[in-house]
Amino acid sequence: MKEKTKKWLKAAGVRALKTAAQAALAVVGTSTVFIHEINWLLVLSASALAAVLSLITSLAGLPEVEQEDTAEGKRYKEEE
Repeated sequence: MKEKTKKWLKAAGVRALKTAAQAALAVVGTSTVFIHEINWLLVLSASALAAVLSLITSLAGLPEVEQEDTAEGKRYKEEE
């Protein structure tokens, strides 16, 4: 697997995980006051959807990966 693909997968995975966690907190925080009344299936499905949408959005490009590639490209050009 190419190094750029590995970087992208790692960055997209981290971003998707963070997005899923944020969605879970939002659903839990807005759903109810008592923990035993939380609809955990709703929390799980909303988090999964958020993670999938994050991965799809990442297909357009990830600034973290693009900045690293640009910086590495500049470094290689300077060394030549």
